[in-house]
Order: sequence, then C-alpha cells, then structure tokens
Amino acid sequence: MSAFASFRDFYPYYLNEHRDRRCRRLHFIGSSLVLLILFYALFSERFVWLWLAPVVGYGFAWIGHFVFEKNRPATFRHPLYSLMGDWVMYWQVLRGQVKI
Repeated sequence: MSAFASFRDFYPYYLNEHRDRRCRRLHFIGSSLVLLILFYALFSERFVWLWLAPVVGYGFAWIGHFVFEKNRPATFRHPLYSLMGDWVMYWQVLRGQVKI
C-alpha cells in the first residue's frame, strides 16, 4: 500500500477496509468503551484505568478485522490516519452516515 498524500485520500481506503458491518459494530463498541473509560478515569481521578483504553479500543477493532474482515488493520501501516479514521467513522455512525 502506498503512502497517502492526506487524510482525505486515506479515508475512502479506510472505509473500504471496514465493509463488514460486524467489524464496524465492533469498532463502534470499542470506541464507545474507550470514551467511557476516559470519562470514568478523568472524573473519578482513577487514572490507572487509562491503560485499559487502548487495549479495549484496539482489541475490539482487531477482532473485527481478523475474524470478520479477514484483513490486516490499517493501524499497522498508517497508525495516525487509522486513529483519525476510527473517530471520523464513529461520528458518521452517530450521524447515520455510516451504517452499523
């Protein structure tokens, strides 16, 4: 996979790597749990919980890729754009622009 000139160029590729609804659902669940963990850690001041956020977020996403999509997560080749894509897709799911 070649380098992308911008996130705008990357995002269609990212969506193509998430064609299976079950994978998108797992991404959405993982991202939602990450937000809950972040809020809990910040408001309870129990910052030790923050280590769990990437484990949960990537764990759910990678299960979706390895089990349902049968592809390698874009995180391995494009970590920053992939993280950005996760949150753009999350927002688009909330807005009904991407179906889960």
